[in-house]
This record gives sequence, structure tokens and C-alpha cells, in this order.
Amino acid sequence: MPRFAILPPLSLYVHFPWCVRKCPYCDFNSHATRGAVPERAYVDALLRDLDTELPTIEARRIETVFFGGGTPSLFSPESIASLLDGVRAHIAVADDAEITLEANPGTVDVERFKGFRDAGVNRLSIGIQSFDDEKLKILGRIHGRDEALRAAEAAHAAGFDNYNLDLMFGLPGQTLEQAMTDVRTAIALQPTHLSAYQLTIEPNTLFHARPPVLPDDDAIWDMQQAIQAELATAGFRQYEVSAYAKPGRACRHNLNYWEFGDYLGIGAGAHGKLTNTAVITRRWKRKHPEEYLAKAGTGSAIGGEQSLSARDALAEFMLNALRLTNGFPTALFTARTGLSLDAAEAPLREARHRGLLAEDGVAIQPTERGRRFLNNLVELFV
Repeated sequence: MPRFAILPPLSLYVHFPWCVRKCPYCDFNSHATRGAVPERAYVDALLRDLDTELPTIEARRIETVFFGGGTPSLFSPESIASLLDGVRAHIAVADDAEITLEANPGTVDVERFKGFRDAGVNRLSIGIQSFDDEKLKILGRIHGRDEALRAAEAAHAAGFDNYNLDLMFGLPGQTLEQAMTDVRTAIALQPTHLSAYQLTIEPNTLFHARPPVLPDDDAIWDMQQAIQAELATAGFRQYEVSAYAKPGRACRHNLNYWEFGDYLGIGAGAHGKLTNTAVITRRWKRKHPEEYLAKAGTGSAIGGEQSLSARDALAEFMLNALRLTNGFPTALFTARTGLSLDAAEAPLREARHRGLLAEDGVAIQPTERGRRFLNNLVELFV
């Protein structure tokens, strides 16, 4: 009997590696622009890249598409339309596919948003981070408060009825009231989804080399609790550690990640995960844009590949699924890892003993304590 009789949903992630400027907290594969972005050449490279992935997926269908970066909104609507047309010519895309594009407030206006919508994008994710000019300057953002407000208003004016605003909290020198002012400003702009992330200092970033002074853990916990309460009052349900949505507006693409679904990754540095009947494989592409452009569509564009062991699959599933507020159905573990839940019995028992997990035979869910100490919970499985 095949290990995976039913394959997970399949998504497509497309990475755009260019930004106007590299932010000091960012550890993503992004590069400051030097002159014009090579739009046509990069779209062609992406489609060549996709071509090489097709033998791995046979007749499967794309359920969601996510244009991430970097700053995808640096590309013109015409380039995004050409890319989506090319994707559909290569592979079936669901009629109701969620198609998200990340946008930087410093690179958009109403007409550009209308162009993205006409190209087939039906969801935006706008990287606001803060509405405080001083905090935006510290974060190295190219926009200010006014541009942030205009970007959200432009999304409405362009006809988008589904869009996310990204916010950060725990910023250098930030007070609880400043964090709440950001959240209340965002709510007033009537997005359907809000992401509220704690700023963390990552290796290989400018902030790691020159760390700013951040609020202490107790102050950050107070911010997180106040943000959760404010968003709940405004009708947003927290469904993941950092994600809050109006009813029916959870991000389907990200849910596929957290539920350990499959996804193709195309673009410089893009990662993918694919399941066949016997094994789960991860594959990633070369990171540097110039190298990727030169090698896309050939085997040399692949930066690496890994078949997941049973231990890898268990750890990665828990790393993702335990981020979900409601946890996961126990049957999903076996469906997505090919393993019996018995494989996780020892860490599950320890997590229950520590009060980090609740289990009722049907689902496994982090407790309130488990959500607060998520890193400690995940470490039990890793």
C-alpha cells in the first residue's frame, strides 16, 4: 500500500528577490535594486523554472498562488498578468484559487492596484509594519505613515475586498500605547485580515550585527495580549500565532503551509515541498538573482534537495501545525506525514504533562500556556 494514498493540496509560491532597500531586520532572500528590475527576463526565467517542476506533479492542480519577496509590487501589472497567463498555460489552476500579491506601500497607487486586480490577483498583503513615522525610520522602511494609509485606501478604491495588513510589535522603544495605536489605525482601515508579528532579531541581518534596544519580555507579552483582545473585539479571529481574520478570510495559502500541504517554489531562493506516494521531498533554488536568471530551467538552478526522514516529517509537521490556534485533527498527522501518531507519543505525553497541549482523541490543540511558550512546545518534537 502506498504511504500516501491521498496527496495534500498543492500551492504555488513565486519569489521576487528585489527591494528598493534592504530592511535591517529582514533575513529573507532580498536584494536592493541597482537600476531597473529585469522584469521580462525574470518572468521568462520563472516560467522555465516552472517547466522543470511539472514532471514532479503530474496532473495535480494549483489551489493557491502567493507572490512573495522581496517586493513583488515592484513588477508591473503587465508582468504579473503575463506570469499568471504563463502559469495557467503550464498547469491547471483552480477557478476559485486564492492569488495573493505582497505589496510595499512605497511602490503602489490605485491604478497599480487596479492593474494587479485585472491581472488576476484577488488578495493583497500590504507590508505596513507600523503607522509611526519614527518607528518606520528605525525599521528602514521606504514609506511613512501617509503612504501606509494611502496604500490601504488604494486597495479599497481598486476593488479589493480581501486584503491583509502586516504589522509588527515589540519595536525598538515601543510602548504599549504605541503598539495599540498601530492596531487601532489598522482596524479603522477595514482590512479582512491582519498579521501582527513580534519583531525578532535574526542572524545575518543588520539588527543582529547592531542590535537595537527592544522592550522586555513582559512588555511584549502585554502588547500581545492587548492586541489579541482588541482584534477579537473588532471581529477578527486569531487562527494562528500571528494571523487574525474576519470570518471566511483566513489566508488559504498560509493555511496550506501550516497544515503541511504541498507547494511548488519558483524564483531565486524559493523553497518547495512535494509529496508522492512514497516520500516527501524538499527542493530549493539558487538564491542569487543573477545566478538564478542564468540557470533557471536547468538542473543547475536547483540549490539543493532533501527527502524527509520520518523524524524530519514529524518535526516539520509539528513545527507548522502547532502554530494553529485550534491545533489539528489527529487524522491529519497521519495523512500528511505517513506516520502513526504513536511515533510522536513520547513528546506528546511530555507536552501534556507540562500543560502545553490538550488532546481529546479527535484533535490536538495547544493550551493557552502552550501558545505562550510555543518555542518550548515545538522543541519537544524537534
